[in-house]
Amino acid sequence: MSRTRTAILAALALVAGATGTAAAVVPGDAGITAVPCTVDYKVQNQWDSGFTASVTITNNSAAKTSWSASWAYAGNQKVTSFWSSRITQSGTAVTAANESYNGALATGGSVSFGFNASYSGTNATPTTFKLDGVTCNVDGGGSGPTDPTDPTDPGTPSAKVDNPYAGAKVYVNPEWSAKAAAEPGGTRVSSQPTGVWLDRIAAINGVNGGMSLRQHLDAALAQKGTGQEVVQLVVYDLPGRDCAALASNGELGPTEIDKYKTQFIDPIAAILSDSKYSALRIVTTIEIDSLPNLVTNTGSRATATPACDTMLANGNYVKGVGYALNKLGAIPNVYNYIDAGHHGWLGWDDNFAPSATLFKQAATAEGATVDDVAGFITNTANYSALKENNFTINDSVNGTSVRQSKWVDWNRYVDEQSYAQAFRNQLVSVGFRSDIGMLIDTSRNGWGGSARPAGPGASTSVDTYVDGGRYDRRIHIGNWCNQSGAGLGERPKASPATGIDAYVWMKPPGESDGSSSAISNDEGKGFDRMCDPTYTGNARNGNSLSGALPNAPLSGHWFSAQFQQLMANAYPAL
Repeated sequence: MSRTRTAILAALALVAGATGTAAAVVPGDAGITAVPCTVDYKVQNQWDSGFTASVTITNNSAAKTSWSASWAYAGNQKVTSFWSSRITQSGTAVTAANESYNGALATGGSVSFGFNASYSGTNATPTTFKLDGVTCNVDGGGSGPTDPTDPTDPGTPSAKVDNPYAGAKVYVNPEWSAKAAAEPGGTRVSSQPTGVWLDRIAAINGVNGGMSLRQHLDAALAQKGTGQEVVQLVVYDLPGRDCAALASNGELGPTEIDKYKTQFIDPIAAILSDSKYSALRIVTTIEIDSLPNLVTNTGSRATATPACDTMLANGNYVKGVGYALNKLGAIPNVYNYIDAGHHGWLGWDDNFAPSATLFKQAATAEGATVDDVAGFITNTANYSALKENNFTINDSVNGTSVRQSKWVDWNRYVDEQSYAQAFRNQLVSVGFRSDIGMLIDTSRNGWGGSARPAGPGASTSVDTYVDGGRYDRRIHIGNWCNQSGAGLGERPKASPATGIDAYVWMKPPGESDGSSSAISNDEGKGFDRMCDPTYTGNARNGNSLSGALPNAPLSGHWFSAQFQQLMANAYPAL
């Protein structure tokens, strides 16, 4: 007999006779009477000072339009962040109330929510739970792989859909959520879904005491409940990674393609293939930045680097992306999205069509086919404004086209959404499926606050017109590191526009792009002058100041000052 099954037998003796409900038989336990509600409380992940828990409530009484669950801790547990409910705590007493979208709870229906909490000493499971003031038992649940109320039960494998985000919740990373919630005002966004970055081999099993890939997937199952759940993974460890920048260099050398395949992609594929996770919709962002570098930073271009020339010559970016698409695309519930730069990188005529052609080459390398590609993602970890409403590419000032302004510089696109929609059409034209969708990372492109222009700039010249009206306040569109003045953008949302599968926060807000000075580390990350606020630039940013924030830590590390700035400048405002 399982521990939870023992608990249900003990709890029934306490509550069945006091509730006034009609007797019923609990399936699988003949002769045991039912109770008005059952609660399944599970600790999914625990470390020295905190834990992640999931709670599933089943309502056996009259249908409800709203609900409130409560319990008390015996120790010093303190809830720090939460999702799929609104949790308050007074002393040891905790109350979880429904969100606006999950208040309805039918007779026999279930609802799941989760939270992070801190503790010291012991972390004992609460012994008494209530739903709307009525005492519940602890649900036996989990007795078999078809138990519909068990949030960790994979249940029926998720059928392939056109847009994985449609009708689904998206995984809230407990580690990021806890960091965000610990910041003043951070609880306003700590329940937003963000990407999980697999940026080195060690990340598969967890680094520095952090969660492993399996632990993230287990936590996603806990959050899933009986609905659909998307998990967002960034697969990011190509050999010779990001050849035009140093802050995001990786651990693998230019020739280590076999190590990439066998020690990085193969283990990830093995985990994602586990039938335990077959009911999750797993979205992968495949290798940001590297493929676009082969178009813009090679050959005779002023922006070329020897490292990028090497990666173009050896073909390992193309081979690595193709291998990842092939291995991961073979898993029925995995949706691969290839990184497609951003409009301020690939929007020019010289870059636009060649990039689509290169992506097709990668998507048909190493056994991959276009069927392994669900879509593409733009603006990952970047700052390009979603929509520029104060000017268009077709405007002119005193007979001079906006394309001739210093900011636009002959680009055909002025914002990310118009670029993403146009690039999607280009990708289809070179042979990608007509049902591919685009993702746009809006985690840091809000550009709100007092610096956000209310209308077009002065018509004195095309430059005053564009510079006075643009939302994107960077010094130069080529600046990419910890940008001063940036803000949180549109919140994650499914199907926001034609051809766009979702707005996402793939780059977790508050995680640094790179250190503003050299920092010794064992993560393979170098020091890039573009992260130094005193740097006066290079050909890739028009020899402009970098616009980077000072005192930044290594890429991927928590940067409190940046997170506070992003919240202060959020658009829409928090």
